[in-house]
Amino acid sequence: MEIFKEFTFESAHRLPFVPQGHKCGRLHGHSFKVAIHLSGEIDASTGWIRDFSEIKAIFKPLYEQLDHNYLNDIPGLENPTSEVLAKWIWQELKPLLPELSAIRIHETCTSGCIYRGE
Repeated sequence: MEIFKEFTFESAHRLPFVPQGHKCGRLHGHSFKVAIHLSGEIDASTGWIRDFSEIKAIFKPLYEQLDHNYLNDIPGLENPTSEVLAKWIWQELKPLLPELSAIRIHETCTSGCIYRGE
């Protein structure tokens, strides 16, 4: 069984390693959506894999770092592509959420990535 909890946050960033003149090299922002996926067995006593409120509480410190901030200033996000962001969130959450199975990032309505800890 797999569950997920979604969050949205607003952040600014620029991609420092794109070719000169690339639009993503300029400072810009996104309304990011992140989904935290957990896989596991349903607990017989609670009826769930993990309480959604626990996922929210565990993600809160990361949310506060990301929301309305400049991603490039966050250690580990100096080149904040969606792929790098997904991997960074995974590395921060996996020790706290052993059931973590995927991080899904949408940087726009039509573009994003999924990281499964590969």
